[in-house]
This record gives sequence, structure tokens and C-alpha cells, in this order.
Amino acid sequence: MTQSSQLRLVIAGIFLAGLAASAHAADPRYPDWPCAQAKVPDISLAAVWAGPPLDDVADVWKGKPEIAALVARLSARRTPLDKAEKQVVSFLSADPANKSENGKLLFAGVFETLNAQRSSVMTGIERITRKQRAAAERIRADTVKLHGMQDATTSDPAKLEELANQLTWQTRIFEDRNKIIQFVCEVPTAIDQRLFALGRIIQQSIDE
Repeated sequence: MTQSSQLRLVIAGIFLAGLAASAHAADPRYPDWPCAQAKVPDISLAAVWAGPPLDDVADVWKGKPEIAALVARLSARRTPLDKAEKQVVSFLSADPANKSENGKLLFAGVFETLNAQRSSVMTGIERITRKQRAAAERIRADTVKLHGMQDATTSDPAKLEELANQLTWQTRIFEDRNKIIQFVCEVPTAIDQRLFALGRIIQQSIDE
């Protein structure tokens, strides 16, 4: 193993030790939540909807094919909000007599769908965090083992190289996962913002 490889492993060990020291979440209720953004498990309907009460529609939207299809399009983050707004306005204005009812059904579907997406993403983030914690422990243990083999007078060079390569690969995977976590941590906030924006769009369309 080269000196640069040894240095990389030492740095990785220091990094991982720092990770372990900071593994305790700021909010003890959510020990597996790694994001800088505070974890809010559920979005309150009142926080994103000021329109007519939705108590009487619940899952009714699922039995309306046209509404269910529009809910899917609006909930897809690849659909730009300006395009989503045009679709909402077009749909609700096509049936003025039932605009309020259709608007309620539409937002009930959007709220349920985006909340489910958000919950799935947050569960995934915490699952990756647990994997990272386990990976950090493995890398730390293997680093200690490698150092012990390096200090031994009868170490097998082939085994040293094998373990060094294994640690390098494990560290690369660990670093890649950290980058993924940093990216995915932004997704729940993006969903919150989309849900709020769609709520406003649908409310305004109902009132027009």
C-alpha cells in the first residue's frame, strides 16, 4: 500500500470518528435524522389549505378517474408549477357548477399523494443513515485491524493489500452515500413548497 493510500485511510478514520461523535441528532426524538432541516413528520392540512373543509371528500377522489389522473400529474415534481396551474384552471373552469367540489377533491388527492411521497423519502433518508452508521463501524474496525497488521513483524503483504483495497472501496461508498443524503435532504422541503403552492393555486381557482 502506498503512503498516499495510508494517508487517505487515516483521514477517513478521522472523518468517521467525527461522524460517530456527531451521530446524535439535534432532536433526540429522531436519532436517525441527519438533515440540517428539522424533521417534521407530518404536514398539517391547515398549514397548506385555507379552502373549503375536506372532511366530506376523503378518499372520494380516488374513484374519479379524471381527477385521479390530474392528481398524479400535479403531484409529479417534474411537472412545472406554471404548467400545473394551467391544468388546474382548465379543469375547474370546465365545470363551473361543481368547481368548489372538484377543487376539494383535487386538493384532497394532491395532499394525500404528496404527503405519502414525503413520508417515503424521509423513511429512505433514515434507512440510509442507519446503513451509514453501520458502515462507519465496519470501516473503523477494519482500519484498526489494518494498523495492527502493519505494526506486526510477520504481516502477509497480500492480506495487507487486500484489506487496504477493501477499506478504500468501503470509504468511497460511504462518501458517495453521504453526497446522496445531502441531496435527498432537500426533497421533503421541495415537496412542502409544492404542496403549499398547489393549495394556493387550487384555492384561487375555486374563488375565481
